[in-house]
Amino acid sequence: MYKIMIVEDDPTIGEIIDQRLQKWGYQTYRAQDYQNIVAEFTRYSPHLILLDLNLPYFDGFYWCGRIRQLSHVPIIVISSRDSDSDKIRAIVQGGDDYLEKPFSLDLLIAKVQASLRRAYSYQDHSLNVLQYKDQILDPERLLIVCGRCRVELTPNEAKILAVLIRNQERTVSRAYLIKSLWDDESFVDDNTLTVNVNRLRKKLSEVGCEQYLKTVKGEGYVLK
Repeated sequence: MYKIMIVEDDPTIGEIIDQRLQKWGYQTYRAQDYQNIVAEFTRYSPHLILLDLNLPYFDGFYWCGRIRQLSHVPIIVISSRDSDSDKIRAIVQGGDDYLEKPFSLDLLIAKVQASLRRAYSYQDHSLNVLQYKDQILDPERLLIVCGRCRVELTPNEAKILAVLIRNQERTVSRAYLIKSLWDDESFVDDNTLTVNVNRLRKKLSEVGCEQYLKTVKGEGYVLK
């Protein structure tokens, strides 16, 4: 069953869209925290987003760009704005389609079906990211994102950060991290682990998230 996230702050419109999508067999989630849409996006991991432009705190253009940094998930922009400049900006920010208010619910369903068909006919692009506070790791694309900043990681740096996020606020021993970095071709020894952690710490500083990675003397590391 496809999951659709509705980012619409008008409760009446949101409810109408929600009911129609459920009638067509889709699983839905309506955004609640308009200050941190990305966090809700990563938790729910939708297959498609319906995104209004006129939102509190940050507009839909902002969230469209933030989400597109992390995922290729289809985004249908819904708005009462009908100017070409707004439509062009929505596309430039990463939107896949644009629907003007007021709109036909039948047209909405048709656009949803078309977007899902284009995105998932041949392969599943479901979201696969990990998050700790305001830092988001995409382990497949080897990217760490914090706010509007992003930096590429090496495979080992991404593995280390993934283990720490999955065990967030719990100390992870150096031995456990070394074991996690084992593969068929190489073994990461204690010194190599130190080098990789130091490099990871430097890259986290580039996106303003270095304060989360703590060293626990004689034990290992923790995100805290």
